[in-house]
Amino acid sequence: MRILRLVAITCVASASLTLSARCWAAQSGAAGSIEITAHVRPSEGQPEPVRGMTFYLLSRSLSDIRKEVETTEGLVDLDHFIAQLEVSAELKEWMKRHRRIDLAGSDFIKDLTPEDMVGVPEFLTAYSSQNGAALHAVIPEPKYKKGDEQKNPEKYKLQREQYRQALRHYIQANLDSLQGLDAELREVNPYPRWTQLEREQQRHVEQRVLQVAQTHYLVATALTNLSGRAAFDDLAPGEYWISNLDTPALAGDLRLHWDVGIAVPPAKNMRIELSNLNALETSEQNAR
Repeated sequence: MRILRLVAITCVASASLTLSARCWAAQSGAAGSIEITAHVRPSEGQPEPVRGMTFYLLSRSLSDIRKEVETTEGLVDLDHFIAQLEVSAELKEWMKRHRRIDLAGSDFIKDLTPEDMVGVPEFLTAYSSQNGAALHAVIPEPKYKKGDEQKNPEKYKLQREQYRQALRHYIQANLDSLQGLDAELREVNPYPRWTQLEREQQRHVEQRVLQVAQTHYLVATALTNLSGRAAFDDLAPGEYWISNLDTPALAGDLRLHWDVGIAVPPAKNMRIELSNLNALETSEQNAR
């Protein structure tokens, strides 16, 4: 209840400041205005007016508002995500060094080196599981055992390094034996969890961006007519940004959003055309 009250107070305060600025501009004769004309053009076709769409006049660009939200919302970045994984320290270090958490695909296989295979426990286990029969035919079973590390650490270290050196040479001479390794790593691959987290965070960010834009930076709204025209009147001099927020203008398979800046001098009527040229485009498929 307290949070809702604070949000309401913020909205009222923001609206009061905006109205005060517009009233002052109107009374002082310094008020300006913006006339917009919005057209969209499909990939194949002629430009058409954007009819019946609400445009929002903001005192800050939507891209800057998004950066503000991303900074203040405490989002989990890649390094933090990797640090929380229940995998070996060696694998975490490999992921951070390569900036990669998807342990699958041809690009992942290309990133692997014989040193990686020997040095990262998960890679070594997967490789040994996949190539066990071939390895045993070429490389003798390791002579060291876990108990030897305490009883005779020098001998353990020497035999362990000898086995690893033989393994490095074998992998270097048989790089094709790495193919299909990602299948053995399916259980430890954190990429599905990361993509899910990214989607959840992105949804949260977009919701907050819309909320912040309309409660802190909204100056006015305008609805386009059948010709795709609309206007913002009684504006104080300054910098503004025109956006259609989360409602895209459709042009065939394209979804157009605007975040266009414009300066309004004192007592001037500014005109701007919104089109594919100054829009941010996303395809219908990518928007899903």
